[in-house]
Amino acid sequence: MSRSRRPAPRVLYVAEPAAAWSERPPAVVDCSVMAAVLWAEPAAPQASAQLAGRSLHAPALLGCELANVARNKCRSGVPEGVARAGLQAYAEQRLVLHDAEPATLFDLAQQYALTAYDAAYLALALKLRAPLITFDQRLADAATRALGQPD
Repeated sequence: MSRSRRPAPRVLYVAEPAAAWSERPPAVVDCSVMAAVLWAEPAAPQASAQLAGRSLHAPALLGCELANVARNKCRSGVPEGVARAGLQAYAEQRLVLHDAEPATLFDLAQQYALTAYDAAYLALALKLRAPLITFDQRLADAATRALGQPD
């Protein structure tokens, strides 16, 4: 008489990322914060402390804004190599960039008396339900009002 063999139980494996890659709370960072960090401005330590341990997000326009910062730095006497080094450091950042809907930007800009560019950061913070980190007082005030409102 033949005995039927039961297959060996299957082993389930779960491969998890190292702690450094696990989920980190999101934060939206604006150009003022990134510029401080990238060009080691005096406020860089303060900015870096707020960014530590967070998943960083920004509107896709951030690259354009940083290119403009680099240009303005050159116009004010910063050597071109230093300006380019900041842009290179930006290219190496782990930053998630997001597109924005123009109508949403228009509405937020109107409601909070912001530029459409600043409204892009606010829109993203609202979408992600995440803090917005900025050195811009007007943007910070608008974000405080907007993020404090219930759905």
